[in-house]
Amino acid sequence: MDKTVYAKGIGPRGDGGSKPWVPWLVTATVVLLAGVAGYFGFGAWSEQRARAQEAEKAAADARAQVVTSEQARKELEAKLSAQLAARDEKLTALEDERTRLSSERDLLQQTVQEKEAELARLKATYEDIEQKLKAEISDGEIRLSQAEGRIQVDLVDKILFESGEASLSERGSEVLSRLGAVLAKVEGRSILVSGHTDDAPPSQRLASTFPTNWELSVARAVNVVRFLGEKTGVPQGRLVAAGHGETRPVASNATPKGRARNRRIEILLIPDLPTTKTSEAKTAAETP
Repeated sequence: MDKTVYAKGIGPRGDGGSKPWVPWLVTATVVLLAGVAGYFGFGAWSEQRARAQEAEKAAADARAQVVTSEQARKELEAKLSAQLAARDEKLTALEDERTRLSSERDLLQQTVQEKEAELARLKATYEDIEQKLKAEISDGEIRLSQAEGRIQVDLVDKILFESGEASLSERGSEVLSRLGAVLAKVEGRSILVSGHTDDAPPSQRLASTFPTNWELSVARAVNVVRFLGEKTGVPQGRLVAAGHGETRPVASNATPKGRARNRRIEILLIPDLPTTKTSEAKTAAETP
């Protein structure tokens, strides 16, 4: 009796006990399992793909945000740079303005100091003249006045000249010597000496020498200027002589007293003209 042992479900070929559907069942099971595994594997792949796409989108969004942030940063830097440049320009302008105002302040302060010093010198000159000519001022023969930075000395003709004469009298020389001692110390001023007469024409005795009051007034002014420059040391470059005849009266010629006031010598101390200062500064600059 054959005692061969066969696997369960498998009998000897030709044996009516074998089961031919078993291999197909195994195959179907394998295929089914493979399908299930494929299904779940495809789902996992799809999920991973979706995640990858989301990650790529997030990365793209992040890159776009970086680009946007970089552009915004550059725009902000450009704006800040423009603001800083404008601020620097404004600071430069303010510094220039401050420098200009400081220079103007220093110049103004210097001008004020110069004006104060000039007024002090003018006051000292006025007081000196007043002291030197006290007697004549007291007698009314000399009028001394000061206004707008000028000093004016009016001398009636009788204390300087004999009647109808242009040459200085002895008393006139003495008076001018005292006045010239003060004028010689004056700086920065021109000294204008002008002759004036009343409206009476020169007498027949003087007509050959002084045909009109113009000649008489000019001659008297010139003689005063020469005396001040030659005898008292007043710088001749500061002296100016002029004659006005009877054209500038200070009183009425209808009375003897008025005519006496009109016959006079005016000595006016005025600040040097700007052109004179400019010329002096130019000469000093050109001097080696």
